[in-house]
Amino acid sequence: IDLFLLQGAQDPQGLDVSAPEASGYEFQSHGVIEMLEKLHDKFVDERTALEKEEMNSKHAHEMLVQDLTAQIEQSTQDREEKSESKAKHLQAKADAEGDLQDTTTTKEADEKYLADLVA
Repeated sequence: IDLFLLQGAQDPQGLDVSAPEASGYEFQSHGVIEMLEKLHDKFVDERTALEKEEMNSKHAHEMLVQDLTAQIEQSTQDREEKSESKAKHLQAKADAEGDLQDTTTTKEADEKYLADLVA
């Protein structure tokens, strides 16, 4: 036994047998993660583009509403001005017809008076 122990002390390699290194867990989902990151970037870009398109559409709609509102207001104002103008013209026509009637009546009376004087 002493010989065996002595032999073990002289030959340290004989007892220093170590187990082979176990390979650690290797992460194999890099491809999946890269794909998900690319999809995330793609979706963010698409969302940004859609939000920009939506904002442009919203702005165009607001401009259209503003333009149509201005057209309605202008048309209403024009209609009111035309109504006032028409009312003034009708009043002037009625006044002129009344004056014509008065003048015609006065003329007929003057002609009758003249005829009476001459006769």
